[in-house]
Amino acid sequence: MRFERVANSRALREFLALPGRLHDQRYVPTPHQSIERWYREGIGLYLLRDHTGRAIARTTLHTDAAFDAKLTRRTQLFGLTEFQPGAAAALFGEICSAAARDGRQAVFGPVALLPNQAGGVITSGFADRGFLDSAWNPEHYPLEYESFGFTRRFEADTWICPTTADPGAVFGFDDTRLAAEQLRVHRGEKKNIARQLPILREMLNASFDQLGYYTSISAEQLAVQTDGLAYLLDESLLLYLTKAERPVAFILCVPDISEFLVKVGGDLGLRNQLRLLAVRSRYRRAAVLVIKGTVPDQQGHGYMRYLSRELLGNLRAGGYQQLRSTYVEHANPASAQHFRAMGGRPLHGYTFYDKELR
Repeated sequence: MRFERVANSRALREFLALPGRLHDQRYVPTPHQSIERWYREGIGLYLLRDHTGRAIARTTLHTDAAFDAKLTRRTQLFGLTEFQPGAAAALFGEICSAAARDGRQAVFGPVALLPNQAGGVITSGFADRGFLDSAWNPEHYPLEYESFGFTRRFEADTWICPTTADPGAVFGFDDTRLAAEQLRVHRGEKKNIARQLPILREMLNASFDQLGYYTSISAEQLAVQTDGLAYLLDESLLLYLTKAERPVAFILCVPDISEFLVKVGGDLGLRNQLRLLAVRSRYRRAAVLVIKGTVPDQQGHGYMRYLSRELLGNLRAGGYQQLRSTYVEHANPASAQHFRAMGGRPLHGYTFYDKELR
């Protein structure tokens, strides 16, 4: 087998095409435009080839100083990791060898490019399709990782919820508090999304900094992650709460365009963006909760419960029948309580993998 870095457009096309050869339509591809941008920025993309030269696995190799500081060790990150049965040991061996040559103390992944962005491996729920900003993989993946000596880190679940519950009954909140505490809900605005993103970033970094996997998102990183959000945004599903004009809590949901991503093979170029705009009403049956949070000194006051009530009402009014949520750590049960209250259930078991190097 041969492990080589992607160095030309032909190899890049192989890298992009590999998951389509390995997986069925339960797998939702990472938009090709994101991967192509990482390639241009110098992120190492790698292919593992068999003796005939055919690509049988792929990964990225990259590092992040902020994540090293968070875990207090020099860590080799890997991501976008897909492999056919039987190829995992060779692929993991190459990842660990590269890490050792660079003096890294451990390897961690799969992340794209960080765990607070995307990545992970599902450990249950394989029959259910993946979705936007979340992982899907065959059942043999966790077995392959753990047979090689990887251990689970930051175990979590994704969630799926119906929207049939009555918002007021599920998320009780005393509305007399709105005036008394000077509370006001703001919606997303496509025309003003550039002005609203810094507000969300400040709350996001404050509310998630206490989590073990999270590293603060810079303005530049957030701009990249939300590139194209304006054309996808349903303004009623981006909500944030101010208290005496101070932002204190937020929820970001987007229409679930996973089936469209599968249909176009991950290509969200301008032509397919225009196609999506023309048929976007078809993708208003399900939504994805990407992230939510409350700033630390305002937690425990029911503000997220209030925003969840407003969100559920907006989902029902917009005709959405399901809400999926990206992963929620087992160590954060309070966040999952709102999904249980809606009648939701865990969808996929979820984990990242870690391996210490001698």
